[in-house]
Amino acid sequence: MSTLEDDWRADLDDVDAALVDEYQSGFPVVERPFRVVADDLGIDEDEALDRVRRLRERGIFRRFGAVLNPPVIGSSTLAAVAAPEDRFAEIAEIINGYRQVNHNYRRDHEWNMWFVVTAASREKRDSILAEIESKTGCSVLNLPMRTDYYIDLEFPVVNDDSFARETHVGGDGPSEPPATDDAASATAGGDGFDGTDASATRISEDAVGGLSELEAALLVEIQEGFPLTATPYRDVADAIDADVDAVVEAVERLLADGCIKRVGCVVNHIVTGFDANCMVVWDVPDEELDARGEAVGELPYVTLCYHRPRRPNQEWPYNLFTMIHGREGAAVDDKIDELADEYLPFEHERLYSTETLKQTGARYDELVSAGSESGQ
Repeated sequence: MSTLEDDWRADLDDVDAALVDEYQSGFPVVERPFRVVADDLGIDEDEALDRVRRLRERGIFRRFGAVLNPPVIGSSTLAAVAAPEDRFAEIAEIINGYRQVNHNYRRDHEWNMWFVVTAASREKRDSILAEIESKTGCSVLNLPMRTDYYIDLEFPVVNDDSFARETHVGGDGPSEPPATDDAASATAGGDGFDGTDASATRISEDAVGGLSELEAALLVEIQEGFPLTATPYRDVADAIDADVDAVVEAVERLLADGCIKRVGCVVNHIVTGFDANCMVVWDVPDEELDARGEAVGELPYVTLCYHRPRRPNQEWPYNLFTMIHGREGAAVDDKIDELADEYLPFEHERLYSTETLKQTGARYDELVSAGSESGQ
């Protein structure tokens, strides 16, 4: 049921709305960021800080801080098991017991439990998957990301939209789907939220961040968010015994390197009504994969688009994953129909999320320490 029925927007004014919709990224990386934001919004620094605190206390913001990018720093994979219903809770407890498991969802499919494992190394990640198989007796479907076309859960929510970025769909309309006779040269140019730029970024399963001692300490300190104070960067610097200017420079460097995706207010999409999310898996011809992935990744209503491997020995033929977030299942289904009709005319399955079993950030104390022990 959509939380819009609780009318979470009822007492939000224009300044609150701007904080929610316009500061999910691009929050100033300076010693006193709320002073800069306050000047932009025509209020004072204390009021800007108090408003963000209040929005977090109400659950509209999950946290304030950096959105980190685990695959750039360590080895991450999406995995699934087909858990028997009479053992579902038991198996979920085993899987969720690993601190390296940071997301776990029930999905409406034969493979009904989907979770993310992020570890300091590929060897550590795979040893966790092997332990899960041994402890649960369930075969694990291991689907590491091979190519990132577009991944970003930043979109406006102070609206009546029925799916992500609906307000921003229009203008010249969606781009033409890629031509099947020249798929390699196809591109798209949708009217995305602040522009949607998709490109094929290869992801290594053996990624290591090459972090300095300062950067490693910084990521561990900010993994749960920045302090909600007037001087968050100074407070982080004090916590890790570093100079504030060095911390600011490190955050800017990690943003440029892709270790940090964005800095801002992280919205709780469930609280704001976007609780009808669907992961759609597609069987795309390999020779068309990049062209199709980039074209679909630039569509305004697609929030995630990436390539994962097929697993024919486990009867998993799909290699392209897309995600659409919405407030209404019917509206999300309509957009999936549009994808299938105009952009991805291939076999596919729709895996709706029906229950959140675990949702936390990746544990960066694990990622920056290759010699860490088992998470149990």
